[in-house]
Amino acid sequence: MNSNSLVSISDISKDEILSLLGQAQYFEEHPNHKILEGRVVATLFFEPSTRTRLSFETAVNRLGGRVIGFSDANTTSSSKGETLKDTIKMVSNYVDLIIMRHYLEGAARYATEVTDTPIINAGDGANQHPSQTMLDLYSIYKTQGTLENLTITMVGDLKYGRTVHSLLMAMQYFNPTFNFIACNELRMPREYTKFCDEHGIKYNEYTDFSPEVINSSDILYMTRVQRERFTDIMEYEKVKNLYNLNAAMLENSRDNLRVLHPLPRVNEIDQDVDDSPKAYYFQQAQNGLYARQAIICRALGIDILKEKNHDNM
Repeated sequence: MNSNSLVSISDISKDEILSLLGQAQYFEEHPNHKILEGRVVATLFFEPSTRTRLSFETAVNRLGGRVIGFSDANTTSSSKGETLKDTIKMVSNYVDLIIMRHYLEGAARYATEVTDTPIINAGDGANQHPSQTMLDLYSIYKTQGTLENLTITMVGDLKYGRTVHSLLMAMQYFNPTFNFIACNELRMPREYTKFCDEHGIKYNEYTDFSPEVINSSDILYMTRVQRERFTDIMEYEKVKNLYNLNAAMLENSRDNLRVLHPLPRVNEIDQDVDDSPKAYYFQQAQNGLYARQAIICRALGIDILKEKNHDNM
């Protein structure tokens, strides 16, 4: 496994997280570079994506690199029965970095075992989504001025929501308090509440989306109930509309409260929330460009801040 691969947010330390946030801030101020000139990056998306794929590809282009890849696995040899191992080993012959989304949990980890080319996990099933976590952390830091001692309320699909799983693990270093709001069918999996117990992370579990919880939160992290994760369509129909946020529900919330969502949304956030100064999900998506520029540089062994300081010497 290439040590610069990023499969899970647990692969990087607190210091590395803070370093990436610093680099994301630099890229927001200076997005265009030529530091990847001559490098080729593959984006292998075995599962549909809009924001993640486009922001990764934009990040490579703004850093001066080239992108190859696919956004529909049906157009590749995997539709003919080619194994994931063979696909990864073949693509590794052509590129310096592989960015990969796959519908199977553990697929990205497996990819790191069959190639020395660095791998960035752009989402593996309901497991992990570390690049989303970095843009979430950057968004939280920008809106709150800190990552420390915050109350973060996660709402909706906490069972299959890989973004909430990754964010929970990353926040272990910053003394958060979590509120988990979900129906019993979509509650936070035991492995993650156990993680909280083992790391001294405070959390509360609710089934009711109450004003008291909203008004005590610094971050309200809404999620979509993901139809594609359900094998029983009747189970999906039963839970898809249980949690919905509208502008009136934010009237008595804290001034610093910001509403985040990994997108796409369906009907869990009403359109009237978009006009609220507390809505931050579109800016959150924009932050993905800068966070992913930082992650790409890490994967390729580039520290833009060190290079910048060296150039100024």
